[in-house]
Amino acid sequence: MKKSRKPNAFDADAVVIGAGAAGLVSSIIFAGGHGEVVLIEQDKMGGDCLNTGCIPSKSLIRSARLMFDLNRASEFGIEVGEQKLNFGKVMERIEKVIKSIEPHDSPERLASLGVKCIKGSAKIESPYLVSVNGKTISTRTIIVATGASPMLPPIHGLESVDFLTSESVWNLKSLPKRLLVIGAGPIGCELAQAFCHLGAQVFQVDLKSRLLPREDLEVSDLVRMQFQKDGISVLTEHEPVKMGREGDQNYLEALHKGQVVRIEFDRVLIAAGRKSNVEGIGLEKAGVKLNSAGAIQVNSAMQTNIRNIFACGDVAGPYQYTHMASYQAFFASINAMLSGFWRIRANHRVVPWATYVTPEVARVGVSEIEARELDICYEVTNYELSKLDRARTDGESQGFIKILTVPKKDKILGVTIVGHQAGELIGEFVLAMTHNMGLKKIIDAIHVYPTMYEANKLAANEWRKSHLPKKYVTWAKRFFEWRRSGK
Repeated sequence: MKKSRKPNAFDADAVVIGAGAAGLVSSIIFAGGHGEVVLIEQDKMGGDCLNTGCIPSKSLIRSARLMFDLNRASEFGIEVGEQKLNFGKVMERIEKVIKSIEPHDSPERLASLGVKCIKGSAKIESPYLVSVNGKTISTRTIIVATGASPMLPPIHGLESVDFLTSESVWNLKSLPKRLLVIGAGPIGCELAQAFCHLGAQVFQVDLKSRLLPREDLEVSDLVRMQFQKDGISVLTEHEPVKMGREGDQNYLEALHKGQVVRIEFDRVLIAAGRKSNVEGIGLEKAGVKLNSAGAIQVNSAMQTNIRNIFACGDVAGPYQYTHMASYQAFFASINAMLSGFWRIRANHRVVPWATYVTPEVARVGVSEIEARELDICYEVTNYELSKLDRARTDGESQGFIKILTVPKKDKILGVTIVGHQAGELIGEFVLAMTHNMGLKKIIDAIHVYPTMYEANKLAANEWRKSHLPKKYVTWAKRFFEWRRSGK
């Protein structure tokens, strides 16, 4: 690439491309440091999280969970009549929730914080120039935060059916009678169960051998058991090869152990992963390198190979979560402001996430499978939630806490929680790992009884019990025998 000439003066200190979580946080931090920042968004402010991701999906899951609880009300001694779903009202509520949050991400609020917002498609012309709406902005720094979008699998005939993705599913006007979900990752699992709880007949298909393949085997097994109990047809080790229509009937043909399996459906939701949005924004022209996963290659300062171009959020990865986008945005913006005089580095050692199925799945640090793959020595401590008083009173005793620690030490390597409010419970372990606190610190803290939160302490206590020196147990036994003897 021909070396670009640096302008003598700049229109802006930073141009941020993309107004999702990463772009918003980057812009606000930069403006907070009194820099001149321009934020460019081609679609809706708030990006995927607000409009098609976290907010609508969790709103849908809340409605679905309520329907799930109503259907098991008799377990709690409550008899209710037949539940009737008003899908239109469910979708209206989702839109209301989005509208209630929109002002926080609006151009008006950003402007009040000192951010200039432009609606349009941005293109990087050089490391110092960005064009939008026929105008060119000179800038000292560029921060790319263009996010990611659904990836479409290579299924013959996919274009012949009116397929849905995690972006377009929110346009549904009625509940599909038969919904086919392709994908067994977090998005596919969350939406498959939500639509099942709302009353759809759901088929979930994936090439892999289990649901949530990034988690440990017992996690996948427990979630699969619940899905099958819910009534979801879980079809793992099924390779989707062909889609089509016969008359008014949609169908999928999948290969399973050498046999062709035909599945008929009304609507299909593609949830087969997400790809970074790197096309059409001038990265190649600017000389910005991509990694093997197709994301923008960055260092720990969120800096690309072009020293004044940074990237954060889903477009950079490797973790495509809103909380990681915000985390990375802090480092991208601060390092951009420091202009190479000093660098602060992001640390991806402690990264939590949650999958909002029933029961919830949450994790931080390494799983047991990852520990083996990385040849990390570890010990395992398990605590079943069926032992927890609050879990029993709430009828939520399904699940467990699994803790990996350094052998003979209380240092936490990773924690997996499966169960009610797992996404909330994981927070204590995230804090402990971030600040290098071991399980003993969790044991020392008073936990309110009876709460789900108490499970963390009880799980840590399981570790302590298994590490009590045997000689102390023997001495204690002899001591009390001596006291009882009256000698």
